[in-house]
Amino acid sequence: MTSTVGEKLTVWKETPWIWGSFIFMAALLGFVYFDGLKDLVRMWNTKEEYSYGYLIPVITLFLIWQRKDSLERIPFSGSWAGAFITLLGIGLFVIGNLSTIYLVIQYSFLTVIAGLVLAFTGWRGFRLVRVPLLFLLFMIPLPPFLLTELSAQLQLISSEIGVWVIRLFGISVFLEGNVIDLGIYKLQVVEACSGLRYLFPLMTLGFISAYFFKAAFWKRAVLFLSTIPITVLMNSFRIGVIGVLVEYWGPKMAEGFLHDFEGWVVFMACTAVLVVEMWVLIRIGKDHRPLQEVFGLEFPAPTPKDAQAQYRPIPKPYVGAALLMVVAAITSVAMPQRVEISPPRQDFSHFPMKLEGWQGKSERMEQIYIDALKFDDYILADFANNDRQLVNFYVAYYASQQKGESAHSPRTCIPGGGWRIMSLTPHLVDGVKFGDAPLRVNRLVIQKGEHKQLVYYWFQQRGRVITNEYMVKWYLFWDALTRNRTDGALVRLTTIIPPDGDVVAADKQLAEFSGEVVGRLKEYIPD
Repeated sequence: MTSTVGEKLTVWKETPWIWGSFIFMAALLGFVYFDGLKDLVRMWNTKEEYSYGYLIPVITLFLIWQRKDSLERIPFSGSWAGAFITLLGIGLFVIGNLSTIYLVIQYSFLTVIAGLVLAFTGWRGFRLVRVPLLFLLFMIPLPPFLLTELSAQLQLISSEIGVWVIRLFGISVFLEGNVIDLGIYKLQVVEACSGLRYLFPLMTLGFISAYFFKAAFWKRAVLFLSTIPITVLMNSFRIGVIGVLVEYWGPKMAEGFLHDFEGWVVFMACTAVLVVEMWVLIRIGKDHRPLQEVFGLEFPAPTPKDAQAQYRPIPKPYVGAALLMVVAAITSVAMPQRVEISPPRQDFSHFPMKLEGWQGKSERMEQIYIDALKFDDYILADFANNDRQLVNFYVAYYASQQKGESAHSPRTCIPGGGWRIMSLTPHLVDGVKFGDAPLRVNRLVIQKGEHKQLVYYWFQQRGRVITNEYMVKWYLFWDALTRNRTDGALVRLTTIIPPDGDVVAADKQLAEFSGEVVGRLKEYIPD
């Protein structure tokens, strides 16, 4: 309800003391969250899918400024709920700081901002700015394991639809996982081509479009959510077009400037699809207004010249929240600087190629995979026993998994090579122990055409063998918090299932090899 004095409208202004407190709180937030924000900027600079992050705070401030005319008519009373949310955010900061996991610190930053705003404005004012504050979430990266899983799935989907587009032009093409074989050229749909570099920016654009779209909530929701299938389909179409261009004009069409230019064309096409979608949505139902009336920027109405100005008092909950931030700043200074522990270990270059009953030959992984997996050390070798039965032995070791570099789960990566996972079950390896307990692994049967393989894999992390990917993330957080360690490794063993389908023999083979390497790995993967 609008507050008036006589017939005049009352508008509320911030005193110099309040503006000074805003500047002080901004400086305090920058000081407390410096390391977390520095890592956030690093992500914006190094990950193309998040390069738009610089724009998010600017757009948020603009969206809040748009509500200036409404905000200045509300007498802010503050809310102690805001002080409580600030306290929760500070608690997240302490946990993130102790565990040195920047993602937790970054979410703490947004929680504290929301708490401070609520503590100052109260619920009535907070409702006017809650959507712009929610928009800030788009500048925080997804957890790395979710990003890896999403990227792998998008690669497979984009490859399949891209091949369908190529075949529409009568071109013979073979798909193996995320590798499109055109005969004259193999087009590999790598992580950079998964569509993430379009998905996150387009979802951000879709959120803003839905915010400015003056329509029913369900239409706004459809507009925003549709950015996901639009991105997948348009990126797949781009891959298909690249395949067609390569077929007729050569491999140079998939490289360099043309490759990047095609990406920009796809993003602009996605934007055009959003505009067309809004045009269609406004024609559903009774309200058929022109697009320019239901979508567009709005600017705050100027303050009436005869309005009665009053200065806001500083809400007590805001003072309480500000004091909590001062305590957080003092705590951050007083907390000892935690340096992650990297236990001494042997390099895999020293791993013996001759085991009891097994002779090995090391292999070199292609640089494209080394760059994608970002491990610190690895071994890739084929071992043969006296009966010439082969086991492929692969271990990827990470000295630190704080900044998103972590073991990629085989269940995510295997389909990218064209293999289908026929079965995936937990399995206790007969006669093999890790410490005092039987060795527990994930057991996969995979197939490509007529060929079958048996795979054992487990995550060996700081003295534990873990088979559940989500438990890996939990112990990563817990050990970072309590032990200041995030090192760990993925261990994978693979053997061929013979044509007669004797899986029992393949299990026996991997069990024998496991017994030879499990004890030795402790020198290379520290407990």
